Amino acid sequence: MNDNIIIEIKNMHKNYQVGEETVKALRGVDLSISKGEFVAIMGASGSGKSTLLNILGCLDLPTEGDYFLDGENVKSLNRNQLADIRNQKLGFVFQSYNLLPRTSAFENVELPLLYNPLVSSAERKEKAEQALIAVGLKDRMKHLSNQMSGGQQQRVAIARSIVNSPVVVFADEATGNLDTRTSFEIIALFQDLNDKGMTICFVTHEPDIAELTNRNVVFRDGYIIKDEMIRNRQKAVDVLTQLKDENYAFDN
Repeated sequence: MNDNIIIEIKNMHKNYQVGEETVKALRGVDLSISKGEFVAIMGASGSGKSTLLNILGCLDLPTEGDYFLDGENVKSLNRNQLADIRNQKLGFVFQSYNLLPRTSAFENVELPLLYNPLVSSAERKEKAEQALIAVGLKDRMKHLSNQMSGGQQQRVAIARSIVNSPVVVFADEATGNLDTRTSFEIIALFQDLNDKGMTICFVTHEPDIAELTNRNVVFRDGYIIKDEMIRNRQKAVDVLTQLKDENYAFDN
């Protein structure tokens, strides 16, 4: 396998049994993602994109086919090894933030490091601080979740996803609960992380968000129906500036 490829799936099938009916969620999918790509995964509900994300995130296994993550065949790993992979090689950002309530931003970001025996207490503190600085929350480290806006909470979630220096970050509708302006601010942050070398898979149903990534992969009925590169990707900060110049009425 090419050393530059982080994710490679071959002839992937995923079937679910619903009563007497077999639902084919993925039908022989082939896909590879290289280091440093920013990929939007799109498709209507039931298209297979969420099933794919669960498999890529080592939360589920395919019915048939192979999944290589950073050169390792995932189906050869046991449950404990899969847990280690999720904690140390993968970052996750969800639509609902999934932060611990009544817990500070710092404590939320520090959490994944508590399960990494190779990280000392001093290293844990430094890594959590640097991750929060990277997402623009240097002055919000001690704030509790309920003291922050939705955009700030999502920034905390992003900091938590990158604190272990994962090989890839998976974002599942990460702008779905945010207003228009904040959505573009979050995408601008992802673009900045990607420009620094982070590999990102971003599941979204919003075409205007997908256009700000480097590559769009579109699913329908368990198949990939489109896989195209976005040339001359527009910067989300430029979109924000343009909308403000046009007196765009941002959602509240």
